[in-house]
Amino acid sequence: MDSHQDLRTEMLLTLEQIGVEIEVHHHEVGTAGQGRDRHALRLAREHGRQAAEVQVRVKNVARRHGKTVTLMPKPLFQDNGSGMHVHQSLWKDGRNQFFEAGNYGDLSQMALHYIGGVLKHAPALLALTNPTTNSYRRLVPGYEAPINLIYSMRNRSAAVRIPVYSNSEKAKRIETRFPDPTCNGYLAFSALLMAGLDGIQNKITPPGPLDKDLYDLPPEEMSKIDSTPADLSEALNALEADHEFLLKGDVFTPDVIETWIAYKRENEIDAIRLRAQPPWSSARSTSTSGPATS
Repeated sequence: MDSHQDLRTEMLLTLEQIGVEIEVHHHEVGTAGQGRDRHALRLAREHGRQAAEVQVRVKNVARRHGKTVTLMPKPLFQDNGSGMHVHQSLWKDGRNQFFEAGNYGDLSQMALHYIGGVLKHAPALLALTNPTTNSYRRLVPGYEAPINLIYSMRNRSAAVRIPVYSNSEKAKRIETRFPDPTCNGYLAFSALLMAGLDGIQNKITPPGPLDKDLYDLPPEEMSKIDSTPADLSEALNALEADHEFLLKGDVFTPDVIETWIAYKRENEIDAIRLRAQPPWSSARSTSTSGPATS
């Protein structure tokens, strides 16, 4: 039984009052009341504003009912995490530039190059789309986590998935699955767009597609598939080494990138790294024997 149906409905009716158009909502596979909703496509800058507003509104509705909403990517150990899948398409003169019937997933060459840009720059992008230390507790093997830098119509562990529930030209888009709700929408959506446009400008061909069951791949095949950074430190290093694509047109500036990296390292990575923590082997031991004697 979906015991949170009524609560989610109230949340989404509240969102519609501020102009957020909801397409669908349902419970998710995680425990503790994990839910999902999908917003109608809008311009990236509008979604940046809405991403911030949505978090405040749903938390307020939950509080009225004595509940708490968390948008942590990985709130519970050994349970599915929570992502923020970003659907993207490019339009010109009322036509979807990502659609071309008959190709894999009905994707145009422009769409493939866009995917190529996103996958190429993914390690750097994650410093903006997955900007917390908790973000990388979600991006681990299993739990349908999108850790593989490939695209696919089937695999939920692919970083980019091609939705196939509609053959409509208007519905054709790509779904970038690795972002999570802790990101700043203005930064994350802008960075994703810049990566995709860089792919189009430089005609970057993505690896794949791969529709095999990745969990059944032999090790030699799996070793050829790149994966997302293991932690925030790796993502920040990637952004430091690969951010020229973000500077085009002064969309981002060097001081913004430098400040972001420095702040994250000092206030989040070092804040955890420098604090004393018990050794894991000691923390999990539960000895019931008396004191040792010699």
